[in-house]
Amino acid sequence: MKLVIVGSTGFIGTELVRQALSHPGITSIVGISRRETPIPPGSVDNKAKLKSVICNDFESYPSDVKREIEIANACIWTVPVAPAELNSIPWDETIKICGDYALTAIRTLAGVFRYRRENGPGPVRFIYISDHFGPLNRSESAKPLNSHGLTDLALLRGEVETQILTIANKSNGAVVSCIATPGVIVGPGGSLPAIPNLPKIELCDIAAALLDQVANGFEKNTLSNEDMVRIGQSALRKQ
Repeated sequence: MKLVIVGSTGFIGTELVRQALSHPGITSIVGISRRETPIPPGSVDNKAKLKSVICNDFESYPSDVKREIEIANACIWTVPVAPAELNSIPWDETIKICGDYALTAIRTLAGVFRYRRENGPGPVRFIYISDHFGPLNRSESAKPLNSHGLTDLALLRGEVETQILTIANKSNGAVVSCIATPGVIVGPGGSLPAIPNLPKIELCDIAAALLDQVANGFEKNTLSNEDMVRIGQSALRKQ
């Protein structure tokens, strides 16, 4: 399996690369980021398995980026705007990063892979990492978001989730999609205070869960934090 990881130098992307390097079901990794994707510390040093692709335009992919995704079997989209960054990033740019860029990716994959319906290894699997709160409209917004100024981000995420699932459903089998909705992601040795109504997941668990799903097929079209803890811990026990 050839796996594309978009945002491969970020917090989640780096852990995905680290685990994917030793995953027996993944034979090739393409890390797409604005900078070089290195071999992460503590991972299998398999430079032949990882290809780093630098991309500076996520709205219209250059030809070399398109070539890299043309024969991929799966793509995990990890590019976020963290709540702590909302005050420093213009809202128009947040819409691009959280929404437009991801939608460009799945539309590109849907177009590229249409020929595979009749002759090929099957649809490409696309995972979009959203967050625990992704209400579809303002009336469904979770109360904790209002007091933290996160309602608009949650609404945006919810809209993007709906569009991604719709694009996949209308792709005639070219793409299947899955939405990952983690709570707070805790890195190695990390410790965060409890936040009401917001669950936690270890970084190693979410990465293991997402790799399991792209390698073996999606359990459902939306994975909750609880789902990913269960799937990730099960996958890690089997290693």
